[in-house]
Amino acid sequence: MWLLFHVLSAALLFASSPFGDSRTTPHASISVTTTTLDVSASIQNTLKPFSFDPRTTPQSLISSSSSSLALQLHSRTSVQRTSHNDYKSLTLARLERDSARVRSLAARLDLAIRGIATSDLKPLDSGSEFEAEEIQSPIVSGSSQGSGEYFSRVGIGKPPSQVYMVLDTGSDVNWLQCAPCADCYQQADPIFEPTSSSSYSPLTCNTKQCQSLDESECRNNTCLYEVSYGDGSYTVGDFVTETVTLGSASVDNIAIGCGHNNEGLFVGAAGLLGLGGGLLSFPSQINASTFSYCLVDRDSGSTSTLEFDSSLPPNAVTAPLLRNHELDTFYYLGLTGISVGGDLLPISETAFKIDESGNGGIIVDSGTAVTRLQTETYNALRDAFVRGTRALSPTDGVALFDTCYDFSSRSSVEVPTVSFHFPEGKVLPLPAKNFLIPVDSNGTFCFAFAPTSSSLSIIGNVQQQGTRVSFNLRNSLVGFTPNKC
Repeated sequence: MWLLFHVLSAALLFASSPFGDSRTTPHASISVTTTTLDVSASIQNTLKPFSFDPRTTPQSLISSSSSSLALQLHSRTSVQRTSHNDYKSLTLARLERDSARVRSLAARLDLAIRGIATSDLKPLDSGSEFEAEEIQSPIVSGSSQGSGEYFSRVGIGKPPSQVYMVLDTGSDVNWLQCAPCADCYQQADPIFEPTSSSSYSPLTCNTKQCQSLDESECRNNTCLYEVSYGDGSYTVGDFVTETVTLGSASVDNIAIGCGHNNEGLFVGAAGLLGLGGGLLSFPSQINASTFSYCLVDRDSGSTSTLEFDSSLPPNAVTAPLLRNHELDTFYYLGLTGISVGGDLLPISETAFKIDESGNGGIIVDSGTAVTRLQTETYNALRDAFVRGTRALSPTDGVALFDTCYDFSSRSSVEVPTVSFHFPEGKVLPLPAKNFLIPVDSNGTFCFAFAPTSSSLSIIGNVQQQGTRVSFNLRNSLVGFTPNKC
């Protein structure tokens, strides 16, 4: 299924870039391009999170989908109104929670490499008392509350209770908050009541699902689970099977955590739908050969879809899907380089490779907002971009962003295109709005990449927005299809 691009066809692709006003320049070594950022439209979008009415969030399926079972994806502010008064404070909250997310992923990888269970950081019981086909769904941006997550409407149980769940490619275990609640955070929907579902069935300790948990405990021959996310977030409860309804289709006997004690960064959602590569993830449990999502703009009230077993779009830019032998959850990407304005960065060939110990590499993650690169790689990227934007007005950095601009007097700006490079000469140019983002409503824009001291690099959802990201699990491919939401 590899898509072969010759140098000539790549040049034609850039010349007719789907990302806006792009053009080649004659001195390029590999098709230098520039792209235009619509400053006025971006600033206007910063006002949208404060005007959403959660009661009007669309719930219907997207009829144009190629998959028979569909879930919509929505922005978090369209589900739960933001408590922030201005876009600057909303941005700072997003970035703070995004940093917690990144620390969580890095901690999980580090613990896996060292052979330490995440639950070793906290006792399972935590002092709490409690008793014991083709699928598609819509997607919503959750980053408006700072989480960098996306939500989907999922039915749990028989009859199905409709709840919002976070979609997370960095996690495997599916779970939701359940009554009785020893400790539950605020969510948009009523807490799930197991006694109201005829399909609720606790798992015993000797089942394959229970034994596949990283950390479990047996109580009266029923399986208890815990998932800790490394940033202080956790969920503890009964491990059960339930019917999960996506759109108009249902799947029986899905292993899911019924959490009675939950804490962390999940405010608004009822729980989490794990889309990772482990045995307990939702794609693994339904034996999906593929799944894909398209993430709507983080400030948008529009919807897109999460789809299972749908075909890879014919114009997708593909890259190898790699796995880490120390941790099967994360989806690693075969990235060979990054270019700015058509010039490849002078970085080591090993910058994005997984080493023998399991360190290094770059993953595609739906829950991280801002792409993180190892410091040396980030510095090379930032410096190249700054050189290409000398005509623009710089301004002070904001939070984790050290490269920001004052566009308050501009309606649009032209900037060098940032592109990801994959094996066989395949290139994915990013639209300007996916790497220059507003941090307030006054015209301050920042370069939306950040350095990390971790060996793990991450392609975040800001860079993925507006592109259908497809995971072909059978053929070990990741596909990127622009404007396919």
